[in-house]
Amino acid sequence: MRLGFVVNDTATEEAGYTTTRLAMAATNRGHEVWLISVGDLAYDPDELIRAKARRVPKERYKTGESYLRDLRSPKAHIERVTVDELDILMLRNDPSTEKGRRDWAKSAAIDFGRIAMRHGVIVLNDPNGLAKAHNKMYFQTFPEEVRPETLITRDRDEIREFLDVRERAVLKPLQGSGGESVFLVRKSDAANLNQMIDAVSRDGFVIVQEYLERAEEGDTRLFLMNGQPLRHKGRYAAFRRIRTGGDMRSNIHAGGTLGKANLDDDALALAEMVRPKLVQDGMFLVGLDIVGDKLMEINVFSPGGLGSAQKREGVNFSEAVIDALERKVDYMGFYRRNFANAEMATL
Repeated sequence: MRLGFVVNDTATEEAGYTTTRLAMAATNRGHEVWLISVGDLAYDPDELIRAKARRVPKERYKTGESYLRDLRSPKAHIERVTVDELDILMLRNDPSTEKGRRDWAKSAAIDFGRIAMRHGVIVLNDPNGLAKAHNKMYFQTFPEEVRPETLITRDRDEIREFLDVRERAVLKPLQGSGGESVFLVRKSDAANLNQMIDAVSRDGFVIVQEYLERAEEGDTRLFLMNGQPLRHKGRYAAFRRIRTGGDMRSNIHAGGTLGKANLDDDALALAEMVRPKLVQDGMFLVGLDIVGDKLMEINVFSPGGLGSAQKREGVNFSEAVIDALERKVDYMGFYRRNFANAEMATL
């Protein structure tokens, strides 16, 4: 299997990233694995997509650190590969991290991925599906039952009206991720509300969302693959993120700590309710952030945390992902015809 991973920049990848884990697992299986910085993609005059790509020199690796060290060393294979000749192209770049730095990079992988899939490359997640999910408005297209009550606006009066009838609510930007510019607003915060709105609205629309009381306990990240909860060796790919101190954010890089996920019927019911749309949109690998019987977010751009799930469950979930990719390539080879990319993404 010839496999390519598009990332923001190969120079900024880290050993613990889910992308690094997947690339290393595929390499250890004997597959030809290339890492591609989004800025190294090109559309050539012969109407093929090519890219300056990197591949490690050895066949097996025990750690992400050694994998990345070799990837960046003079020993690495650096070639201008024809992306259209890959079996699978995984779009693992995160557009939200490009905000204010490289705006051109936000949609580049989607645009190039669309062209590559015309030539039979399986592109994951589906570029057309990702184009619909370029900001958090995508979340509002899922069933009402799974979502907290939400207002999206730039009007201060509308925001105040929403907050007046609630003891607490959350303000966050429509664009972005990782807990940036997220505020918990209480009625006692009225004097500072304008400053909070200014901080959130400087980049666009404001999401005002009901506060989920069970968020005090943290939230659960559950991975879905092919529209189903990712399960390997009897374990679900999931973990719990617990807040520390007074920070309302439970993101690990925002100070949260890891715990074991206790998936209940509510969590699995949420997964089932969002499954039809995720399958329709060709979302192969997705991260659901769950609080009680509601979803906080649906992560479709480079969802991370497989390593955290492995740490808590003692199972290498990267192996299950590579298993699924191999099955897709085998299926395409058996039938020897092109299928719709969105169909193959979740098959």
